[in-house]
Amino acid sequence: MPIKINDSLPARELLEHENIFVMTESRAASQDIRPLKILIVNLMPTKIVTETQLLRLMSNTPLQVDVEFLQMATHRSKNTSQNHLSKFYHVFDEVKDKKYDGMIVTGAPVELMEFEEVDYWPELCQIFEWSKTNVYSTFHICWGAQAGLYYHHGIKKHKLDEKMFGVFPHRPLDLYHPLMRGFDDTYFVPHSRHTDVKFDDVALCKDLQILSYSDMAGIHLVSDLQCRNFYATGHSEYDADTLAKEYFRDVEKGLDIKVPYNYFPDDDPTKKPIMTWRNVGTLMFTNWLNYFVYQQTPYDINDIGI
Repeated sequence: MPIKINDSLPARELLEHENIFVMTESRAASQDIRPLKILIVNLMPTKIVTETQLLRLMSNTPLQVDVEFLQMATHRSKNTSQNHLSKFYHVFDEVKDKKYDGMIVTGAPVELMEFEEVDYWPELCQIFEWSKTNVYSTFHICWGAQAGLYYHHGIKKHKLDEKMFGVFPHRPLDLYHPLMRGFDDTYFVPHSRHTDVKFDDVALCKDLQILSYSDMAGIHLVSDLQCRNFYATGHSEYDADTLAKEYFRDVEKGLDIKVPYNYFPDDDPTKKPIMTWRNVGTLMFTNWLNYFVYQQTPYDINDIGI
């Protein structure tokens, strides 16, 4: 089954070019099926790129997925046109009376700020609290994961001595956990962040389980014990060239940035990066949608939170 998106969303043309089966709203209306309703809280500045990346990862599943996008009403995006946001995005007041099978909270380039200094932090806290009764399972990514761990469990983030930047090897700590089903003993994930959560802080929280770890990049995947909230510190949704764009952008700005670890062949930025994380990204989101959204959420979506 396909992923259902707005007929005119920019991601549609690119995904169809990649032979990814997407279904427009007009066609989906003729099918007698209840799709999974997923809300994407998109905090990234390059929203159209992030939309496409996440839709791609959720498309490789036999389930029909109906996606809606949420922007922060208390923050004005500088990198995405207001026309695009008005056409494809909701604000919280427009969705607060709805129920969703799943929600994704993306990363955001605000990690060097204290959470309370972020202009939309009160609004995001309101969404986190609302999700307890209106969303069955939430997947948090990078800064979104740090924000979720802080809000739900009081776990603080810590500034790193240098940017965690590159593609790092990880190992599952529980291969029998459904989210990790099908993972290799070593798998790769891109990271691009200046802050971290400490292993001991998470391990000492009785409500959390660390699912995977990297000797170089630290914790990658964390689940709460009810499997209602998942936290990923890396960016499995990244395209092959995403880290390259970040690297060259920082070089042009004159910033002191190292070549991303284990990314360019021979650490040569003139060579095309090799993508080593495509399969695990698709597998991770497929497992989440299957085991923790589709198989767990009530058939009557209005029963979520009851």
